[in-house]
Amino acid sequence: MTSRTVDIPQSIKDSLRKFRFARRDAGSAALVIKVNKAKLIMEEVEQFDDISIEDLVEELPENAPRFVILSYEYHHKDGRRSFPLVLVNWALANTEIGLLTLHTSAFLDFQVTADVNKVFEVKNPEEFTKEAIDAKLSVF
Repeated sequence: MTSRTVDIPQSIKDSLRKFRFARRDAGSAALVIKVNKAKLIMEEVEQFDDISIEDLVEELPENAPRFVILSYEYHHKDGRRSFPLVLVNWALANTEIGLLTLHTSAFLDFQVTADVNKVFEVKNPEEFTKEAIDAKLSVF
């Protein structure tokens, strides 16, 4: 077994699974996870249903990193709608370095556990927009 810097408790794995299989027919939803620096475990911060990207940016902290699993309402050019899962690595430039290092060390393990291949790195909140996500998803 590999050693981990940050533990991912079963409760987070259960939340991820439940979030992944939730039926959605409109809007984007988000599951926000943080690293508890003192306990070295991941904790669920909050879940949002039918949230705009602009509102999600307002909810996320400016000085603390977060992992966000986003079920994103994507409108294809041919008119279809889908709800791909996107892992948002919210790690802004002004984050305390020790916390950022811990967050970064846990990222790959979290990505594997969450089983999400579409990753959006956010170092500046102004770059996290609906247009930027649409552009990135059109390439996948």
